[in-house]
This record gives sequence, structure tokens and C-alpha cells, in this order.
Amino acid sequence: MYAILDIETTGGKFNEEGITEIAIYKFDGHTIVDQFISLVNPEKEIQKFVVKLTGINNTMLKNAPKFYEVAKRIIEITDNCTLVAHNTSFDYRILSTEFERLGYDFNRNTLCTVELSQALILDQPSYSLGKLTKSLGIPMTDRHRASGDALATVQLFKLLLEKDVQKNIIQNSVKYYNRSIEKDKHQKLIDSTAKVMGVFYVHDSEGKVIYLGRGKNIKAEVNRLFLKDTKRSIKIQDRVNSISFEKTGNELFTRLKYYIELEALSPKYNFKKKRKPFHQNFNNNDFIIIDKGREIEEHAVILIENNEVFGYGYTNLAYQENKLDILKKVLTPIENKELAKTIIKNYLNKNKVQKIIRL
Repeated sequence: MYAILDIETTGGKFNEEGITEIAIYKFDGHTIVDQFISLVNPEKEIQKFVVKLTGINNTMLKNAPKFYEVAKRIIEITDNCTLVAHNTSFDYRILSTEFERLGYDFNRNTLCTVELSQALILDQPSYSLGKLTKSLGIPMTDRHRASGDALATVQLFKLLLEKDVQKNIIQNSVKYYNRSIEKDKHQKLIDSTAKVMGVFYVHDSEGKVIYLGRGKNIKAEVNRLFLKDTKRSIKIQDRVNSISFEKTGNELFTRLKYYIELEALSPKYNFKKKRKPFHQNFNNNDFIIIDKGREIEEHAVILIENNEVFGYGYTNLAYQENKLDILKKVLTPIENKELAKTIIKNYLNKNKVQKIIRL
């Protein structure tokens, strides 16, 4: 027995979202045997972009039941069922979080139609619910409303059950959640970061960097990554084991570090953007770029020598010509000089740095 569901939310910070609409269809593998559809008053404001996407606003929800009023019905209709959704990790997390707020431990095994589709319906340009159902000729009404999306998921799941002739994938794809282990995993990872400018590294269980990100506020960027429901983001969310980060102090260093390490690490889930190299030289052959460092009294420094990028780093030194030999020992040399030159040249053409010293 399966409980095929879709949830619409208010949007917002990770684990602070509220449910605005829920649809659950109890499915026995052949037909729908029960259903529950309801708007839900989240008792908090809905993000503007979500209102535009779903058409659900706070006025519509003013007289809708609050979650605690529909909780019992949700428990009953999903009892002894495997939860099925398109990106189950999102819907299951939202539902479990709402029950946790009521002091109830909601545990259900799950199946994800995104993962099953990727295994059984190969070479699709997109596995988003809208595009996938359209390519398969599955009718969909009320896109981004719980009932419409859940019904489309029912039809998709029917097709997947038919395609899984040996039943191997269905059997091996059920996730048996141990909430004591999985509980708050992403929130703990978010809490391990900081509200600083820099780059962050998403590591898998073996410590390998599978995704490299950057931003003015690393904590906000990680939170945003865990809220996305794209095919790539879902894979990152499932495989993440730890997150590390490095402060940069300024936008130029953020870009430079990000693109150089993207080239060096080649993380599995990053898109590699080909950058057109600059063939023109800097205005000067030898100079030092100085910008804001990570801490007070620290400076971020880039050394250009013979019209090539020598290296970059942080130091508290006063920048004088006779200390150039000391400076070189502090800086990290750059191997991909053409890439570094392109990034720096692009940046200097559009932005200001604290200081440039000609040598």
C-alpha cells in the first residue's frame, strides 16, 4: 500500500517552512482507495515568489485548518503505507518537521519517483515533474497545487511499477528511515557554517568534494542549496556528509578561489562554465592588488609579475618594494595563470579594489 503525496509550503529558511496545502492519495498498486486533500493555515507569511508560483495566499488560508487539526487524518491515511513523492526527501522532511513541532515522531518508509524515473526512464532532458510527465504524455492539471501534482505522481508511479518488471529497483529503492540518525541532518550542516563571504565545500561520506559553492553569506547559500528541488540539488542533499568552508574577505578572492578550485577539483555536481580567455595584457607588467582581508588589519594580496599572475594570499605586511621577496613566500602560486588573468581582468574592468601598487 502506498501513500502518494504532494505538499506546498510557505517557503523560507530550512526547517522553518510551513505547509499551505497537502494532498495524499492512498494507492494499492492499481487504484486509488482513499484520499485526503486540504489547504492548511501555516500561521506564518507565505514568501512572495511562492504566492506567484502556487497562487496560494494568506487570505485563502485564513479559515483553513491548522496542521494540528489535520494531523490525525494524515497519520491514519498513511498508516502501514510507503510514502511516495516526486522528491520524497523534501515532502517527508516537511511533514516530519510539522509532526515534530507537535511532539510526535512520524516515521514512514519512502520511495522517490525522481530516483525511480532516473533508473527506469533513461535519457530524459529533465526529471522535474512538469517536464517529465509532459514528455511521457501524462496529463497534468493545476501544476504547483498539491492535488494536481499528487495525481500526476500517481500516474507516473503506475508507469514506473509497470516498467520495473523484475521489481528489483522498487525493492532496493525503499528508504527505511531511522529518524534518530537522519533527524536534523541538514540543519546541523547549516549550523556548522557561518554568515561570512567565501567558498564552501560539500563532502560525501568518503570526504570527497562533490560540490563547490560560493557567496557573500555561506550559511544562506547552504540553506538555499538544501531548499532546492532540482535533480542535481536532490542528489547533493542525499549524498552530503559534511560541509567545510573558507572565508575570503572580498569578492575578487571569492571569484578567484572558486574558479581556480573548480578547475582543480572538478566536483561531480558543479556545472563547468567555459570562460573565454583574455588575450590582452594588464595595463602594467608588475603590480600588487590589495583588497580587504578576512580579518581586521589583514590584507588580501595578488602579485602580478611580468604581466602574469604570480600568486595570491593574505598578509599583514606593509607593502614595500624591498619586501617583495618576503611577500612571495607568503603567497600561494597559481598554476592556471591564464584562468586567473581572465578572472582578475574581468573583475578590475567592472569593480574597484582597495589599492593597486605599481612596482
